[in-house]
Amino acid sequence: MLAFAGNSLLCRHALRPASIDPLHFAFLRVSAGAALLLLLSLSQPRVRTVRQCGSWCSALALSGYAIAFSLAYVALDAATGTLILFAAVQSTMIGWAIARGERPTARVWTGFGCANAGLAVLLLPGVSAPDPVGTAWMAIAGVSWGIYSLRGRGQQDPISTTAANFLRAIPVCAVAAFAVAPEPADGITIQGFGLAVTSGAITSGLGYVLWYAALARIKATTAAMVQMTVPVLAAAGGVLWFDERPTIRLGASALLVLFGTRLVVTAHDR
Repeated sequence: MLAFAGNSLLCRHALRPASIDPLHFAFLRVSAGAALLLLLSLSQPRVRTVRQCGSWCSALALSGYAIAFSLAYVALDAATGTLILFAAVQSTMIGWAIARGERPTARVWTGFGCANAGLAVLLLPGVSAPDPVGTAWMAIAGVSWGIYSLRGRGQQDPISTTAANFLRAIPVCAVAAFAVAPEPADGITIQGFGLAVTSGAITSGLGYVLWYAALARIKATTAAMVQMTVPVLAAAGGVLWFDERPTIRLGASALLVLFGTRLVVTAHDR
């Protein structure tokens, strides 16, 4: 979850103020993640080819997430963007779990309700309500990430699988970056390049390997709720590093999300 929060902070730092455009950020992020993961997969005792692991469906979900995520952060702050992202992730993963026959208990439903009430508090109309276009892009990113997470359940080789998915995502993100914005209006600074590479190699590449490894051991509903702690981590990082203002609305939202997450996780432990 720290890696996921780190992605929000790095992307927010790169795009506001603009040291790189969002589409090239997504392309560099995926490319850096693929490069590091490819090296890690080649160092394993049993090397598997890209064709043997991962899939184009997962790669498309990963690409959709990376592109929409970057476009959203042009207009959103770190904490707000992360909360919208993982609320969409939660809805996607829980909906899938219910469709597959998982039946949450009353305690779990209470937890879901608290977490979503936290999102409602954040999105209530008012001067601090988030940008609607940024919110829409982040919702798309959340659905895409939810699909990517669901497709990772049961994977026995998280390093090779994640590497293969990142490699397949490169051409998709390249088309978006170089067809839509072949020459970034404000150029790409050294800082923007470094933040994109760090996000791709460290908080995305390595973070997603750990996430795929964890997904094999937890329920879909638990996975959905645990991710709702990321906005709280991102909010703390935004206040510490970007001087983002901690509002009462954001604090109340974070408390509801944390309480709801605790209810769900402890319910599954019983």
